[in-house]
Amino acid sequence: MSPDTTRIGWIGCGRMGTAMAKRLVLAGNDVTVTNRTRAKAEALAEFGAKVVDTPRDLAGCDIVFIMVSANNDLLDVTTGAQGVLSDPSRAPRIVIDCSTVSTEISASVRESCAARAASFLAAPVSGNPKVVASGQLTLAVSGTRGAFDEVHPFLDQLGKGVTYVGDGEVSRLVKICHNMLLGIVTQALAEITVLAERGGVKRSDFLGFVNDSVMGSTFSRYKTPAFVNLDFTPTFTPTLLRKDFDLGMAAAKKMSVPMPVSALCTEIVVSSIGAGHADQDFAVLLLEAARGAGLAMEPENITIDDGLGGAK
Repeated sequence: MSPDTTRIGWIGCGRMGTAMAKRLVLAGNDVTVTNRTRAKAEALAEFGAKVVDTPRDLAGCDIVFIMVSANNDLLDVTTGAQGVLSDPSRAPRIVIDCSTVSTEISASVRESCAARAASFLAAPVSGNPKVVASGQLTLAVSGTRGAFDEVHPFLDQLGKGVTYVGDGEVSRLVKICHNMLLGIVTQALAEITVLAERGGVKRSDFLGFVNDSVMGSTFSRYKTPAFVNLDFTPTFTPTLLRKDFDLGMAAAKKMSVPMPVSALCTEIVVSSIGAGHADQDFAVLLLEAARGAGLAMEPENITIDDGLGGAK
């Protein structure tokens, strides 16, 4: 596909969808967007995107990206009454779904695409809007290798890492495993940070040491401002994390893989939701760890580099 002539459609203009679609628009592509709430899609018009009313209006595009929240949303925008596959006279050549959904729903949409002679790529992502803006987004992609090779140049415009992981729905499992690891690492970091503070060490000092050590990572640096200043403005909520743990534990049961640490972390995440943190950032696991230790935390209110070109 030539970037100069390829027509790109984008379905889903939430925080992530908007940030990702914006990168494609600013890269000079011909992008048309739609969203259930049209006003969110229209925010991209100022950057050069065209706006249409329904996913069905994107059926004539060469490539259609999808970024929605849940299984039913994906079905609605693809095979629903106004879905991108609902026009009997035309369909996109390639549909790329970046949402986090179950493998069963993904496989169902793949079959529906095949029935319309459209290729389907499952391309779940790792990151949040700030990660997208900094060019650090990563994607795991599965489907036919030929379709992947065709759209690879456009996927590269979305972030820094695009990994083809195989055929079918295997990228869904990759994303679920990734998010389970995300939750486990955050819980471990929360517990250890509480231990350090209980022993008289400032959170900023302890996390600064960790970030400069071999244990430091892009993720630990990125979450340090939230831990230090107790800023739990949501990037990824415990509710969404629980969904991924549930999907992962169901896959583990199906494949007879024991997951004792993941099972415990699932319950901790559920507990954080019950404690009233459902809509906060999942870094709020720190407060739950502190509560269990009887430790009252206070924000340090200092500027911390998040490792993504910004400070909080």
